[in-house]
Amino acid sequence: MKKLSPFKKNTGLLIRIDDIAAHMKWDLIQKCEILFDELNIKPLLGVIPNNKDEEFLKYEKKDDFWHKVRVWQSKGWEISMHGFDHVYNSDTMKKDFFGYGGKSEFYGHSLDHQKKRIEEGLKIFKKEKVNVRSFFAPNHTYDLNTFKALKANGIDYVIDGYGLKPYSEFQINFIPQLFYKEIMLPFGIQSTQVHLNYMSNENFLNFVSFIKKNSSKIINFDKAIENIDNNILSKLSRVTIEKSLKLIRLF
Repeated sequence: MKKLSPFKKNTGLLIRIDDIAAHMKWDLIQKCEILFDELNIKPLLGVIPNNKDEEFLKYEKKDDFWHKVRVWQSKGWEISMHGFDHVYNSDTMKKDFFGYGGKSEFYGHSLDHQKKRIEEGLKIFKKEKVNVRSFFAPNHTYDLNTFKALKANGIDYVIDGYGLKPYSEFQINFIPQLFYKEIMLPFGIQSTQVHLNYMSNENFLNFVSFIKKNSSKIINFDKAIENIDNNILSKLSRVTIEKSLKLIRLF
């Protein structure tokens, strides 16, 4: 078997789809499912376990939602916990851990409060026989209590962060999520953030085109976490990218 070069081995994109809930644009996720099955792509789905976001409740409801989630999981798709109810109840004032700013579901709350919300979300997944080992917060907003609460609940992976490679910090493993749109870097392991609920037809066609063009470089969750890297070059790239992206967001 031909061995991959270190360059190719360390290049890949995990498809992260946000805001998966009983109420959503089901026509688009169904089209994604056909596309992913054709190309043997195993995405990561951010499922909201107790969705109360009024913006999403206006969409079509899938009555057999949790059955569908189990079907996706049986295909090898990774199911991730995307917040608890996706309702923002605090303001970060740009003091959140990654510096995104804006409203948050978790930032600023006590450790006990955050532990409880994560625990309640995991209870729903367990009841529905869905395995979860990763998390990402709505609006990318965390504080140190969030990471402590995740660790206390047995969650070791967060699909957010800066850098070119997955890395570990605060006893949590992070898979970087750098851009608001799909970009395939020439080097590095990162994830997308795909919001189907906000996509126009044109946006979706562009997404399909991107997937088809880059399918050979799209990886699954297990492949991403094989590449956790905490060496000095990885840390330097993380600091540089973080400073650059935070600076860009000021304008």
